[in-house]
Amino acid sequence: MDHFSWFTLINMLEHDHMLGAVLVLMMLTALGLVLRGKFASDGAVVPDSNVSFNNFFQIIGLDFLFDIFENIFGSREKAIKYFPLLAGSFFFILFLNLLGIVPGFLPPTGSLNTTLAFGIIIFVAYNYYGFKEHGIGYLKHFAGPVLFLAPLMIIIEVISHLVRPLSLSLRLFMNITGDHMVLGVFTNLLHIILPAIFVGLGIFVSFLQAFIFTVLSAIYIALAEAHSH
Repeated sequence: MDHFSWFTLINMLEHDHMLGAVLVLMMLTALGLVLRGKFASDGAVVPDSNVSFNNFFQIIGLDFLFDIFENIFGSREKAIKYFPLLAGSFFFILFLNLLGIVPGFLPPTGSLNTTLAFGIIIFVAYNYYGFKEHGIGYLKHFAGPVLFLAPLMIIIEVISHLVRPLSLSLRLFMNITGDHMVLGVFTNLLHIILPAIFVGLGIFVSFLQAFIFTVLSAIYIALAEAHSH
């Protein structure tokens, strides 16, 4: 399927996913600086009286995501510790997904290069936190609870851990690519009314896939730090 992209105007369609990611990053950075200045001037996180980005980030980030992280990690301190990485990943992936709904843009998460980069970042992060928490003892997580099964468990665990970034990236890539293709097909069939239904579906899928990626990332970090093995 051929899709129009604004980046064809500057003859850089082959770099569409990178340029789209940079565009979203710049937008979120600018928005973050504005909200940070607002919070600093108010002296507290005060909800606005109407619909605003302030309320959006507060409801999704502080009220929704933070509660989930607190339940996963089992403590408020750890939820605060990992909130920047996990919430940052959620909002970045969410807006990358949503960019594909805007006419003239393709979703950067529709490129395996983009999603694989996210998967590798989480893979490196949770293993880093595991070593930071347990030291060299983190390697015991790969040996299993029974010594004589250690050789087999090590092979299974290593494969399992190597599959995680691939699973994270492929799930996100395939769902966003499929959703964007469906939207494109039905838009080509009928230009009015019908596409609105699939735009709504696309928004739902964008939220859902960003949420799944973030929750799985939080679980991987929690497992890496766990002392119950």
